[in-house]
Amino acid sequence: MTAINELHKIILFHRKQAKLSRNELAELAGIGKTVIYDLEKGKRTVRWTTILAILNALNIKIKFQSPLMEEYEKSTNQNS
Repeated sequence: MTAINELHKIILFHRKQAKLSRNELAELAGIGKTVIYDLEKGKRTVRWTTILAILNALNIKIKFQSPLMEEYEKSTNQNS
């Protein structure tokens, strides 16, 4: 599953499971209802801050993964 191809499906699924209308989700996220519609239909030109607001409203967390993530975490802990 790639995030780019699945994000709209994930958001739609979570919204429906939460029994939220598009208007209700938009209000919770502090954005316009049209953005919810566009994103659920797969529009790819939605602002990152808007996506983060929607994910936060739906209690969806993002986890970054890469072969170098463990090294990155070690380096940030050393610099703290």
